[in-house]
Amino acid sequence: MDSRRILITGLSSYWGGRLAQALEREPAAQAIIGVDSSDPRHQLERTEFVRVDTQHGLIRRIINAAAIDTVIDTRLVVDPLTAPLKLAHETNVIGTMNILAACSGSESPVRKFVFKSSAHYYGCEQDDPAFFSEDMIRPHPPRTAIERDIVEAEEAVADFAARNPDTTVSVLRVANGIGGDLHTSHLALLSLPVVPSILGFDPRYQFIHEDDIVGVLEHAVRHDLPGIYNAAADGVLALSEVVSLLGKPLLPLLPPWGTGFTAAQLRRLGLRIPVEMVRQLRFGRGLDNRRLKASGYSFRYTTREAVLKLRAQQRLRPLLRSGAESYHYEREIEEFLRWSPSVQSAPDRGQGVWRPSAAQIAQLERTLAALRPSDAADSPASARAPLPSYDDLTAEEVIEIASSLEASALAELRRFEAANRARKEVLAALDRNLARWRPSSAAQ
Repeated sequence: MDSRRILITGLSSYWGGRLAQALEREPAAQAIIGVDSSDPRHQLERTEFVRVDTQHGLIRRIINAAAIDTVIDTRLVVDPLTAPLKLAHETNVIGTMNILAACSGSESPVRKFVFKSSAHYYGCEQDDPAFFSEDMIRPHPPRTAIERDIVEAEEAVADFAARNPDTTVSVLRVANGIGGDLHTSHLALLSLPVVPSILGFDPRYQFIHEDDIVGVLEHAVRHDLPGIYNAAADGVLALSEVVSLLGKPLLPLLPPWGTGFTAAQLRRLGLRIPVEMVRQLRFGRGLDNRRLKASGYSFRYTTREAVLKLRAQQRLRPLLRSGAESYHYEREIEEFLRWSPSVQSAPDRGQGVWRPSAAQIAQLERTLAALRPSDAADSPASARAPLPSYDDLTAEEVIEIASSLEASALAELRRFEAANRARKEVLAALDRNLARWRPSSAAQ
């Protein structure tokens, strides 16, 4: 990996935090710095956080002072329900221009820029091709504020690439993300007991699993990928197939005329969805992902597999929610753990000797305490009767889900499994995953 000193914008976003966690496992990464205007929401071991907005002067100072060679911009707002349109425009267009300005100039050390864009760039129209390739342009002008933002942001990135030919610029147009930890308008719709649809329409859907979104971003950091790449899983499903795989009924009750009128009817049902999503519920969209696969990336999940994993995660969610501990960033504690001479340092790879950090020791102690028999006997999970949704999961499904859980959720799940079904292969898999959180695994 050529990238050694990395800056992640939007560290407090879901994708910025997940990407930082993934890059922390890369020995070649000498420094990982994250910037954002709000606190990180993911627990990080060696990523340095700087509270700063997208002012190009401040970002430029950080880039030059830390000799940043790679910048990954993860801030793009693609769901207008997560931010007011004015704030979304400032983030998507003005913020992107400021980040690019901070990376520009002959004195800049930046040699790679990765921009997380969206498939909303293509829009959704009745006469769309079956699959959009990266060389295609929009067949129609942008119809919504978010689409206009994305098109303007990509134009700014293209201008930056033209002015800085020595910098590798990668644009990743990401399809609709799907996963148990995501909170999007599409997942809100698919989480309903009965999923409404538009009368007379059964649109095509192509998803990408949340782990693959992180994987694609990491892939762009590890390799030089100049140009535009569609990031979408293999396979396309009709909406009726998606809902059927989730084990839910589909109710085509929405009127087939007028996106605004349809959105108003959904609001009457208590569901707010953006216009971009209403158009997708009518016409669907497909992306050609062959260019990204030709670059060497192998998707972990197809669209169908991502939907099936979402179904398993939805069934398991009541149990994991009961034992999950949300992470809260505390600046004073983080600075003490990172810089105090009283705290043992992270792995010293130069001497080949590893010593656990205070944060890792605390995490291990919490995990081991959760597994003590005396604690397990008193825990609500062990006393609770088996959840019907959990009983529907096969051993293979539980084992697959376990690979993406953190220590507290793993411990809660293991207590529940041991107290109820006690399947040997499941317990063994949970123990293996718990071992990943022990200090000995961090040295590897």
